[in-house]
Amino acid sequence: MVDKLYGETENKMKKTVEILRTEFLKIRTGRANPGLVEDIKVESYGAQTPLSQLASVTVPEPRQLLIRPWDKNILQRIEKAILKSDLGLIPSSDGNIIRLNLPPLTEENRRSISKLVHRVGEENKIAVRNIRRQAMEAMKRMKKDGEISEDNEKKGEEKIQKLTDFYIEEIDKILKAKDREILES
Repeated sequence: MVDKLYGETENKMKKTVEILRTEFLKIRTGRANPGLVEDIKVESYGAQTPLSQLASVTVPEPRQLLIRPWDKNILQRIEKAILKSDLGLIPSSDGNIIRLNLPPLTEENRRSISKLVHRVGEENKIAVRNIRRQAMEAMKRMKKDGEISEDNEKKGEEKIQKLTDFYIEEIDKILKAKDREILES
């Protein structure tokens, strides 16, 4: 019973860290990253479709993204979707591909992006702590219902706390790496 709870808690915490990694891919740094544009929604065949399903996105240079639509007819729609996005990038097209040149970040931009990264990191730490709280409450209910002994409850709580500490530390590592990337680029 406790092992099942522990496994579920660990899976939830892992997913939280993966969500953080995905969020950080979408945050612009000085370097080009396909994750910046992959989720932009493009009007295609009557539906809003993510760009990643309509084109290949590559990084030919550190500050440039190259978007190759699989269907040339949607090239202009992709350009419009990029212009509407909050990335602040101007697409240039030759009729076959779209180039996105990322301008260097100003010091002010770097600081505001760094603040955003820290806020997102803190939100994910809170999510991990909420998962811990839910697991601890479930453990107390099991003890109250007589499903586990007091010793098993204490051991389970210690195990969940160690798990929480591990994932909080993981989030801190990811946060520091992203912050370094923002400030260096």
